[in-house]
Formats: sequence, structure tokens, C-alpha cells
Amino acid sequence: MASPRPAMTTYAYPKIFLYRRLVQAKLFIDAHYARPIDLDNIADEAYSSKFHFIRQFKSIYRRTPHQYLISVRTEKAKILLKDGMAVSEVCYAVGFESLSSFSGLFKRLYGITPLAYSKQQQHVKAQIKETPLRFIPGCFAHKSGWL
Repeated sequence: MASPRPAMTTYAYPKIFLYRRLVQAKLFIDAHYARPIDLDNIADEAYSSKFHFIRQFKSIYRRTPHQYLISVRTEKAKILLKDGMAVSEVCYAVGFESLSSFSGLFKRLYGITPLAYSKQQQHVKAQIKETPLRFIPGCFAHKSGWL
């Protein structure tokens, strides 16, 4: 008589291991947003298949990896535009390959073109230089005797 086969056991990864892989993938996006990365690259960082990874990432971060990558790129673009960098330079510096797609996406997300945003930010900087007290909340300025 043959000996009974041992029961097959499956080891489920602890949830912390799965979360750690997702965080690692998010950090990969944060560090390499300006490079031409795609879903395969990001999913590889999490040691996961693309489709399973997308579901897991979205359940944790409330957006797909691509949506997160776009948000990182556009937030970095806002910082560079605020610093006065040219729109075309910003576009390529944050990882977009097309100036028209970058401008269209920026306008759709923020309701203003990158050039208009840059001009607006430069105008605010100039106003702050001219009249800095105007940008201090009134109650603070009154308490300090500045007005």
C-alpha cells in the first residue's frame, strides 16, 4: 500500500510583504518619473504581473500606476514652471515626450496652460517682491504693528 501523500500547503505572503512591494514600486515611480518608464518596468519592481499589480496599486493609492506617474510628473512640472523654466524644457525634464500632449494634459488638469501658469507664478513673485506685507495675513500684520 502506498503511503499517503502529504497535504499540500500553500504559503500566503503576509500582507506587509505585498504592501512593501507596492511601496517599492511607488518609490520607483517617484525616483524615475523623468525617464521613459512604462507599466512593465513598474510591475517588475513589485515582482508582479501587470494586471494584478494595477489592481493592487489602485486599491492602495486610489489611482492606477499610470495616473500616479502623470500626477508626479505634473506636480514636478508646476515646481519647475514656478521657478521660471521654459515650458518646452519643463516638458522634457519631467518625462513627457510631446510638448502638445504635455500642454493639453496640464490644461485639462489645472484649467490653465503651462505658459499661462508660469506667467501667473512669475507675476505673483514680482508682487511679493514689491509689496511683501500684502501677502502676510492681515491679523498677523496688525498684531505685529506692521500696518
